[in-house]
Amino acid sequence: MTSADIPACCAASRQAAPLSQPAPPLQAAPSLQPAPLSQLAVARRAAPRLNRMIVLPGGTFRMGNEDVHANPLDGEGPVRDVRVEPFRIDPHTVTNAEFSQFVKETGYQTEAERFGWSYVFQGLLPPALARTAPSPAGTPWWRGIEGAAWNRPEGPGSHIQQRRKHPVVHVSWNDAAAYAAWAGKRLPTEAEWEYAARGGLDQATYPWGDELRPRGQDRCNIWRGRFPDQHDGRPGTVAADAYRPNGYGLYNTVGNVWEWCADAFTRDGDGRAMRGGSYLCHDSYCNRYRVAARTSNTPDSTTGNAGFRCAADA
Repeated sequence: MTSADIPACCAASRQAAPLSQPAPPLQAAPSLQPAPLSQLAVARRAAPRLNRMIVLPGGTFRMGNEDVHANPLDGEGPVRDVRVEPFRIDPHTVTNAEFSQFVKETGYQTEAERFGWSYVFQGLLPPALARTAPSPAGTPWWRGIEGAAWNRPEGPGSHIQQRRKHPVVHVSWNDAAAYAAWAGKRLPTEAEWEYAARGGLDQATYPWGDELRPRGQDRCNIWRGRFPDQHDGRPGTVAADAYRPNGYGLYNTVGNVWEWCADAFTRDGDGRAMRGGSYLCHDSYCNRYRVAARTSNTPDSTTGNAGFRCAADA
């Protein structure tokens, strides 16, 4: 299966580009093997950030899913024993404030900025723009918006001033890897991500158990209403540390934003794996807000519902 086979509520690909202008040459991401002096600078900068990460002991856990909720074509199964070594992981996704510091120190330009556009959910746009902006075939809820980027989430005129604690979005896999290298970290493997997201529970559907709304309480940021036209509120991100954490202290491992992982989605494809679901997930269309669920996108694609958290060796 390729990235093009994934329902586009999850991951609209830049390969389906709805805009006509050609993509500009891509700026190379910062080297993952910096010079010795740069390594020292990275180490000094990374030390306090590593101290704020959660240290997990690793071990063997049952990864994947084969129950009635599974999407077999996504490669969720079979359930198998997987061992992970001890590692560190961020308690929440990288925020706009954290990404702002990266850009301030490095002058880095994201791929959305270099391409000149990114995908925005139509429900976050002014009605006229939502009706007229180009979209991938068959998925009118995704709109290619010129000028949309991490610091302009809905395009020109939008900003992140009231969303500094929200997850950074409109970042590609390449952007996420560049940030991780700057921070002295890396992206988590899918096995590390799922081990951490489960919070110590064996084969539970969600990070907190098998019931979506225990005692009638919301535990994650997903679609409420009838997708994609009716929402009980306003769709979009919430703070990266919203809701209560799982048993390992991780916030929002399902819902809010998809999280890029280090792995390729398949052995013979160009897509990179993403985990956790987003604020657009709904059982009627995409029930991928489960800890075993997977999706993918091309490493240069950017959307308003995809971000990342970092990992590091213990």
